[in-house]
Amino acid sequence: MIDTHAHVFSEQFDEDQRDMLNRARSKGVKKIYMPNINAESMDKMLSLAQLEPSFLKPMLGLHPCYVGEDWAEQVQRIKDRLGEDGIVGIGETGLDYYWDTQYVKQQKSSLEQHVEWALEYDLPIILHSRSAIDDTTDMMEAAGPEIRGIFHCFTGTQAQAERIIDLGFKLGIGGIVTFKNAGLDQVVAHLPLESLVLETDAPYLAPHPHRSQTNEPSFLPLIAEKIAEVQGVTRTEVVAQTSQNARDVFGEDEEVKEEI
Repeated sequence: MIDTHAHVFSEQFDEDQRDMLNRARSKGVKKIYMPNINAESMDKMLSLAQLEPSFLKPMLGLHPCYVGEDWAEQVQRIKDRLGEDGIVGIGETGLDYYWDTQYVKQQKSSLEQHVEWALEYDLPIILHSRSAIDDTTDMMEAAGPEIRGIFHCFTGTQAQAERIIDLGFKLGIGGIVTFKNAGLDQVVAHLPLESLVLETDAPYLAPHPHRSQTNEPSFLPLIAEKIAEVQGVTRTEVVAQTSQNARDVFGEDEEVKEEI
């Protein structure tokens, strides 16, 4: 399995980071992609990635919830690190209208900068789109056919999913698909498996039965199992296809033998 979105450098894991990563490996997680948050989180994330470069893959971006008055300075500091070896994606970036709409204009300007980086460096863009799926999709459509990436933590409708898929993006499916009343399972049941990737968004959004606990990549099998259940396929099929989808997004060709 491949976890395409986990903040394993988060302070929530400071006390047991090594054990947490070992638990992930013991559950069959072969690779973890780490989305950056802001300029301050870069050093910690990149240092962690250097310890296990084949297992932990760093990305650089400014999370929309951290876009404020100093957004331009934050973006510049992140841009200065983009040329470093090992950076495999741009993000996480995007739009978030859920918590605050004070800086929507700045969020859009920041996202535009990230799109330029993704195109310049030929890297996938990892998109946060909470309460802003349509606006985020509009911006990706305007960016043109060369842009690619993942709509992380997808929770939208069937129609929104189909529009995103038509643009060539993958949908990141996480713990919310296991939540009883979220309704995401009913949408995922009708989506092509070729357009889905697995993610935990650790330490957030732990799947059932760990809801309200600290999420971690070792919970990824629970998400794969739920997708398999609603699509009427085996977990082996879900793991194999979503892993290939992730490799396609990030431009990796090697075959990985999944341990189910």
